[in-house]
Amino acid sequence: MLTVAGVVDAAGAALLKVVVPAGDAEVRDVTLAELDDATPGQSGDLVLGAGIATREQALAVVARCREAGAAGLVLKPPLAAHPDVTSAAAERRLTLVELQRHGSWAQLVWLLRGVIDRAVAPGSPETGEPGVYDELFALADATAAVVDAPVTIEDARSRVLAYSSRQDRTDPARVSTIVGRRAPGDVIAHFRSRGVFRKLATGSELIFVPQGPDGTLPRLIIPIRAGGELLGSIWAVVEGPVPEERLRDLQGTASVLALHLLRLRVQADVARRVSADRLRAVLRAPGGIGREELALAEGPWRVVALGAHGGTGEMVDNLALWESITRRHGWRQPLLADVGDVLFAVLVDGGTSPGSRRWMEKLIHDVAVHDPGLYAASGGVARDLTELPRSRAEAAELLALCAPAGRRGPVLRFEDQWAEVVVHRVVGAVPSGDLLVGGPLPVLVAHDREHGTDYVATVAAWLDQQGDPTRAARQLHVHPNTLRYRLRRLTEVVPVDLGSPRTRLALQIQLAALDRAGSAPRPAG
Repeated sequence: MLTVAGVVDAAGAALLKVVVPAGDAEVRDVTLAELDDATPGQSGDLVLGAGIATREQALAVVARCREAGAAGLVLKPPLAAHPDVTSAAAERRLTLVELQRHGSWAQLVWLLRGVIDRAVAPGSPETGEPGVYDELFALADATAAVVDAPVTIEDARSRVLAYSSRQDRTDPARVSTIVGRRAPGDVIAHFRSRGVFRKLATGSELIFVPQGPDGTLPRLIIPIRAGGELLGSIWAVVEGPVPEERLRDLQGTASVLALHLLRLRVQADVARRVSADRLRAVLRAPGGIGREELALAEGPWRVVALGAHGGTGEMVDNLALWESITRRHGWRQPLLADVGDVLFAVLVDGGTSPGSRRWMEKLIHDVAVHDPGLYAASGGVARDLTELPRSRAEAAELLALCAPAGRRGPVLRFEDQWAEVVVHRVVGAVPSGDLLVGGPLPVLVAHDREHGTDYVATVAAWLDQQGDPTRAARQLHVHPNTLRYRLRRLTEVVPVDLGSPRTRLALQIQLAALDRAGSAPRPAG
């Protein structure tokens, strides 16, 4: 569902901001407020107050918008912040949005029309609306004609969005950029060392970079900005300084491109938001949303919980990280959504194509060679949409159980870790204090705390390794004789019948309760 807040968030503070929030009404269309119209727009319309010039007119439109069931009203300053207008909007629970002073009503209509159309039938959030990308390639050709040089149009992250058809005068850096759809790391480093990205980030002046000693041809770089925000840049491979009249034409082209890039960004954000909302609803409780609406391949499926060590913990950062990784490895439309504080992906259980379980497992293992911070836990197989919430709950439980400590590898499957889950559920069903009511473990815990011994860790390692002293000693990073000595000494503190299967089971449950409570002592080794 596309809401007013969603439109504003996607457009960004450079263009729109919410002045009076009033719920999450759905936006179905955009319309202009007509002063002589008794009811501006219909239910679900986002009304644009392009012709509103006075306080009285604004108050009248606010009242009529509420009567018509409009989703929200957009005004320019100072009317958008007028106390009477904001009070009237708040009283009628109408979302009031401010279009920044530099914004054009015509540009906003063009932008919002594409955004709303895109939300009704969202395609790939990576590629955006095909027509807009066709226009970008046409603009790249037009720019190349103006500057008489091959050009690329790149976003603020140096990803290639479009390039001119003529690339007759290029160097290896340009070829690598076009083939890889983004500037390679060494190319970025080359231009960063010449201060290009610093100038792009802080100014709007055209940047000329002379030919480099490594054979890199000269570049003319034109920032693409909207409302002070850097949206991208034009990179032209030139022979030398460009005449002044052509530079003026290029700056005009950059202004047109700013609108296209803003529209693409908003459409991509809105499409991603709509897709995530639908997926989130299905992961919580399947209802009226079908497989086709989710752009979900035929099942069966698995829900996978995704995490990253050493991150900020912010969901938006985790989402951006996983979107970047999965798209870079071929999953053009990743099905990702957060539920609570966990990020999930829905994967096809069979096959090896992008978006499948085996593809994801290979991706994480491959990435883990260089970045061991990524991990995932998959729930059980879901054979229809109604089973996705169960698979999601299993994935989240397994992720919380095993992943934070980095145990058992970067990829976990529910059926492989069922024993851990069973013990965790048993421990979770009973308060820890009730499980630690007797037996040798509470005595050993107290002894360790008082004397600095490692008897609890010794028992835990011995149980983990099924009584194998060599492997248990290796787990504790001590000599096997040291382990045997500790086992003898701890039986002097309290009798422990480690030969009894029931005793071993009870101890393992108590150790799991200690671990869950965060009070298990760490071995000194």
